[in-house]
Amino acid sequence: MVEIPHFETPRLHLRGVRDTDIPAYERHFVDYEVISELSAKVPWPFPAGGVAAFLSENIFPRQALDRWLWGIFLKSQPEELIGAIELWREGSPENRGFWLGRRFWGQGLMTEAVVPITSYAFNELGFEKLTLTNAAGNFRSRRVKEKTGALLIGRAPAPFVNPQYTEHEIWELTKEAWLRFMSTT
Repeated sequence: MVEIPHFETPRLHLRGVRDTDIPAYERHFVDYEVISELSAKVPWPFPAGGVAAFLSENIFPRQALDRWLWGIFLKSQPEELIGAIELWREGSPENRGFWLGRRFWGQGLMTEAVVPITSYAFNELGFEKLTLTNAAGNFRSRRVKEKTGALLIGRAPAPFVNPQYTEHEIWELTKEAWLRFMSTT
């Protein structure tokens, strides 16, 4: 497996996910409250062994080629994965997705985590634009995009694990807008 860059923020350590992270990944991800906010591409109920299968089939073979997956770790608990951020070259339509364990919501951790990943996408990977989406009604995810300079460009029908969500918001973040945002922070 190819290593990807590690990043540090004031409260977080971000690094590539490893096999040893699977138990913590399962502990924080396999939770209906977390998965219900995601695309219906993610199965619910989530299958036993699903995290290991996802990583071994979809991430590890493509890590640093056209997909990048970072685990999110609190500096105070450096061995406990509490969430993840993924970039992928070909959008469907989005180029970035994330999740965070429920007990860590509402602390600004995801906003903090996306900053170095987004900078890496634009400055090192050569993205000129990121398309981002969230369930229309997922206000926490929406807020991360608003706070980091993305522009809402539309809504479209989309299936989610939670059947109450029937549309996603589509956001755009250009490299130019990102550089402007970073110059004001």
